[in-house]
Amino acid sequence: MLTWSLDKQHTLAAASAIEGIGLHSGVNVSLRLLPAPSGTGVIFRRTDLNGFMIEANHRNVARVSYATSLMKKGVLISTTEHLLSALAASQVDNVFVEIDSLEVPILDGSALPFLRLITQVGLQRQRARRVYFKVMQPVEVVEGEKRIAVYPSASFRATYRIAFPHPLIGMQELTFEMGKNSYEREIAPARTFGFIEEVEMLRKSGLVRGGSLENAVVLSRDGILNPEGLRFPDEFCRHKILDLIGDLALFGHPLIGHVVAERAGHAMHVALVRSMLRQKGALSIVESEPLDPAKLPKPRVGLSSPALP
Repeated sequence: MLTWSLDKQHTLAAASAIEGIGLHSGVNVSLRLLPAPSGTGVIFRRTDLNGFMIEANHRNVARVSYATSLMKKGVLISTTEHLLSALAASQVDNVFVEIDSLEVPILDGSALPFLRLITQVGLQRQRARRVYFKVMQPVEVVEGEKRIAVYPSASFRATYRIAFPHPLIGMQELTFEMGKNSYEREIAPARTFGFIEEVEMLRKSGLVRGGSLENAVVLSRDGILNPEGLRFPDEFCRHKILDLIGDLALFGHPLIGHVVAERAGHAMHVALVRSMLRQKGALSIVESEPLDPAKLPKPRVGLSSPALP
């Protein structure tokens, strides 16, 4: 049986706003999160384009090279994964995301600022029951040395393995279980990362125009350029799980299953989503079970404020 805090859909208790710069566009962006009715899901509204709406689902995925971008009728929303990760981990089912540019602000390169936006206003429990995608049989996607698979499980779990020929990374592996481990302390603070030798190439391709040591971990040949150092020894693997949670939010419903990823990334995450939806019998749509209100503790409407390690 699902726990009491997951039996109903949730939205935000009030609006919340933040401003920042786009990692790839380098453009200043204003973003607002607003409450939405049951059954809405996550919908982006481009306020600079008369409120044009783009649903955050797998059908609208446009590009997944260095970020997960959504597109509908030629209108783009880029770098969605950190915000979607924070929303999913916070159990926010329904929200309008108003944004006045084509890219979600990168902020500090992690999901922590978005999580704090949600913390500030808290959550509103709604009447409609939560709907889940429950994994019924394994699904696997393999591309060379890259692999991602999902297996039946009683809860959402993610195991990520990465390997980079760098003294600060090497081989890293981490397992995270939603509800058992603390997303706000163990995953949300982990920042995006990149290698200094790739920066010039990316900029020539029109990417990372807003990138800096304030919003990414930048690795040199044998160390990092960020004077403050790492937030975790395995911050790189933790950020991969952060991205995975955000990309899996493109299902449109929370997932119950164990995802195992090896040397994967945004493209593999989205490929798994699409493979699961195509494979007959891989998923079952289930509702949360009704619970006796008299036995429930007072519902939590906010999150504890996470502290950096």
